[in-house]
Amino acid sequence: MTTDRRVLVHPDKDSLAGAVAARFITKIIDILDEYDEAHVVLSGGSVNTAVLAAIKNSPAQNNVDWHRISFWWGDERFVEASSADRNDLQAREALLNHIPVDEAKIHAFASTDQIADIDEAAADYARQLDEAAPDGARYPRFDIMFLGVGPDGHIASLFPGLAGIRETEKTVVSVLNSPKPPPLRLSLTLPVIQSADRIWLVMAGADKASPLGLALAGASIEEVPAAGAQGRKRTVFFVDKDAAAEVPESLIAPSY
Repeated sequence: MTTDRRVLVHPDKDSLAGAVAARFITKIIDILDEYDEAHVVLSGGSVNTAVLAAIKNSPAQNNVDWHRISFWWGDERFVEASSADRNDLQAREALLNHIPVDEAKIHAFASTDQIADIDEAAADYARQLDEAAPDGARYPRFDIMFLGVGPDGHIASLFPGLAGIRETEKTVVSVLNSPKPPPLRLSLTLPVIQSADRIWLVMAGADKASPLGLALAGASIEEVPAAGAQGRKRTVFFVDKDAAAEVPESLIAPSY
């Protein structure tokens, strides 16, 4: 897969979150100038949640037509809806509850309160993707997909060595044995992730330096799933200085 990949380094987590927020607002306005609607995939984790909070706090977010944006998630912890582990709950508290987005366009994974069986929950999300897809497709055109990267190199809930990273037919998989708690999760599959026009991986901390370095060096996707995170148009690693410790200088792009 050919794609424009770049690494943008920021001094610390706060400046990283602010820069990604500003870039998102600018880019989503451009996208909405070109298309009638946009589809954005959100991620969990402290850094991505900080980005959402920075978007909320930016005066420029008032220039975004939020009614024309649909929000999705790359993965979710299969727990009760009120659990603090839920990615969608974190996103609502950080941003979605504070902007005029249509509730019908917030596509959260089912919680255990809503669907008790995890495989049925995976099938439910696959159905939502299918219903929002253009004719002949199985999922929407994703304009921007946010991803976090774990210290083990996982993206969404696709972990090294587990079956999910090898799935090519399903659009959504259930994860029963996540090495990171909670063990039950739901995740988009790699083909869906790679269908996104733009993938933005947001990473902070020294524990992300190794997986970032390996991903950029062409490590096996089976061993470092982040190596497979490549958007159709562009892939950007937004990182802080600590996470960039093992990135060759030649791969670090000038700031936007």
